[in-house]
Amino acid sequence: MGFFSKLKEGLAKTRHGFVEKIENLVSGGKKIDEELYEELEEVLIQADVGVNTAVELVEDLRKAVRDRKVEDSSELKDILKELISDRLGSGDEGINLNGHPAVVVVIGVNGAGKTTTIGKLAYNLKQQGKRVLLAAGDTFRAAAIDQLEIWSGRTGCELIKHKEGADPAAVVYDAIQAAKARNVDVLIVDTAGRLHTKINLMEELKKVFRVISREIQRDPDEVFLVLDATTGQNAISQAKLFNEAAGITGIILTKLDGTAKGGVIIGIKSELDIPVKYIGIGEKIDDLKEFRPGEFADALFAE
Repeated sequence: MGFFSKLKEGLAKTRHGFVEKIENLVSGGKKIDEELYEELEEVLIQADVGVNTAVELVEDLRKAVRDRKVEDSSELKDILKELISDRLGSGDEGINLNGHPAVVVVIGVNGAGKTTTIGKLAYNLKQQGKRVLLAAGDTFRAAAIDQLEIWSGRTGCELIKHKEGADPAAVVYDAIQAAKARNVDVLIVDTAGRLHTKINLMEELKKVFRVISREIQRDPDEVFLVLDATTGQNAISQAKLFNEAAGITGIILTKLDGTAKGGVIIGIKSELDIPVKYIGIGEKIDDLKEFRPGEFADALFAE
């Protein structure tokens, strides 16, 4: 199955709960009036686009209808698709791997699919011919180290680990030295699944960043936040908190295939202006894909 077909299939639940409702609203020659705009706003909010983003999108829709002198309500769907595509941006940022070794730090709460995402990202980069090293910086849970070890075996990428309860900053220090010695292209660092309420864990994360900056003489090349799409609006709240603590450079949105809340991707881009770099659309090792806004919008609004 090609990427577009897979994406289209992965967005089926979101399309059913979002686009099909819009189609039903605007079909049948309905009058374009305030009631219709309010109903469209409600559909957007229910799709987890977010209240602010929904209000702004409907306001942009009103303006487009006025400017283009649109009278047929069936045209609203295509205009809305266009507005959503514009909000999602060009999507040409790509992953920044300019450093040598490039250091990618991955953060996020437990249960979002962080460790699995790291494994898939390592596989993705290895397929591009990169030499990848993994660092088991989540020493908080033995399961996280074990899980990353399994992915290390699956992807053929080496893993630097200490035992459970070790200092994550020490793991990261050793991993950077190993990456330099082995002439690795990319070092991917796992971190504990921090909740914003656990101040000590946030401090630990800052210590990890200090070690990275000292040892490579720059900030990490990427700081990816892994978000679970099924959490909807909670994902945006998480992103705001993590961004304050860690300065996120990109978001990886997982489990898009298992939710009707895929609209959250529009809210994330609108409210945070942090690029979505990758999306997870399945459980297979190659189901983590670079996010391309145009393809996403086409797949979401596909017949």
